[in-house]
Amino acid sequence: MRPILAVQNLTKTYGHRPTEFTALNNLNLEIYPGESVAIVGKSGSGKSTLMHILALLDRPTSGTVELDGTPTSTLSARRLNHLRSQRFGFVFQQFFMNPQDTILENVILPLRIAKVRRRDRRPRAEQALRTVGLADHLNFKANDLSGGQKQRVCIARAIINHPEIIFADEPTGNLDSVTGAKIIDLLFKLNRQGVTLIIVTHDEDLAALCDRQIRLQDGKIINASPRPRRTSKTSKTSKNSKTAKTQETK
Repeated sequence: MRPILAVQNLTKTYGHRPTEFTALNNLNLEIYPGESVAIVGKSGSGKSTLMHILALLDRPTSGTVELDGTPTSTLSARRLNHLRSQRFGFVFQQFFMNPQDTILENVILPLRIAKVRRRDRRPRAEQALRTVGLADHLNFKANDLSGGQKQRVCIARAIINHPEIIFADEPTGNLDSVTGAKIIDLLFKLNRQGVTLIIVTHDEDLAALCDRQIRLQDGKIINASPRPRRTSKTSKTSKNSKTAKTQETK
């Protein structure tokens, strides 16, 4: 099987000598379709920089990033924007929502950017919100939602274009443990349906739910677990859900 994403000799630096800072240093990594991968490391390790480059939101200083075997450096900015909108979904720790718009309007936004026909936007947005359990909140203002509800809106917005890859940067960082467990269950449900899931986290419990963990330190991969045969993530996420329910009843 060909990797969906691959980086070779990837380096990212910021600034110029003598203050030049190397955020990523000669990384090699392959991610395969349908995997769940945790990028783990302390603050400043380079994990968010790596995610931004994998997601084609930033370019490396040197090295290559391939999507389905195609070097992304050969693609125009317009083509890269199209790939991001059509194939990628993003869930960030910060919600990046317009607080005065309804959640329906917030979820529809990627469809407007992708120039989806107007008559198709609302049905797709409603379906995405049903998927995350917010079908009865269509006309709520984003400002009136809880943190967990806002994160579910972000997931609805991430999946509305039926992405092949979801990038999640500390998706439970601002949530309590019970709400965070529900978000984790939702993300891994999407992964079981075939979506490739790439999570940036410092949470070891969350990282352990993934097929693989890529550990960064000072911009280098210090440990990468091997790619396993597909295992049952249902049991892992169910265990996490049961833990959340136990905490909720205490």
